[in-house]
Amino acid sequence: MFKKESFQPVQSTKLVDDVVHQIQQQISAGKFKPGDKLPPEPELMQLFHVGRSTIREAIRVLVSAGLLEKRQGIGTTLKANTIIQEPLTQRLHRAKLIEVFEARKMIDIEISRLAALRRDDNDLSNMRKHLDAREMALQQNDREQYARSDIEFHMAIAIASKNAVIIDLYRTFSQVLSDAMNQLNLNYRTHDPQSQYHEQVYESIKQGDADQAVKWTLEILNRTLSEL
Repeated sequence: MFKKESFQPVQSTKLVDDVVHQIQQQISAGKFKPGDKLPPEPELMQLFHVGRSTIREAIRVLVSAGLLEKRQGIGTTLKANTIIQEPLTQRLHRAKLIEVFEARKMIDIEISRLAALRRDDNDLSNMRKHLDAREMALQQNDREQYARSDIEFHMAIAIASKNAVIIDLYRTFSQVLSDAMNQLNLNYRTHDPQSQYHEQVYESIKQGDADQAVKWTLEILNRTLSEL
């Protein structure tokens, strides 16, 4: 059953998201079994240090996502078939920033590899355009344009992979990555844009060297993760 010690009081201004994240994290980790009952509202209010409306909204989100169900006479329980039904964008917006970048790391490795093998001249032209715009934004200290051009450069690599599923998935990720980049820009003076490594990724893809494309992509992402 759901255990009290699994939860911690929330302090963020995004109270509903924090409550949802903690419960969903426990479900994803397999800490609860199908049919396990969620503690009653007063107990959850005390566990999370939030009001009744926050608890009710969090439960509503998890029910809509297909993870919990309300059963008459029993209460709110974990569904037997916990397949997430909510849009991926909503799920990503609730995730921690480092979780988003860790997921991105897995995707970026594959798109860089495929792009090196499948890119055409138009793909290379688009990558070069966005890479140049990224560098220009850095020189002009235009933080918003820098973040936008960085994401567009990586999106161009995804398009060069020629895999429609990966492209659509990365486009969804890009919406959340935009917010993540803006958070990194709050500490812009200490943020390393890693321009030389982005150039290495581009050159590796241009040369059709999949191993080098993966190598330099990993260099970028590992450094970003270390910043986070």
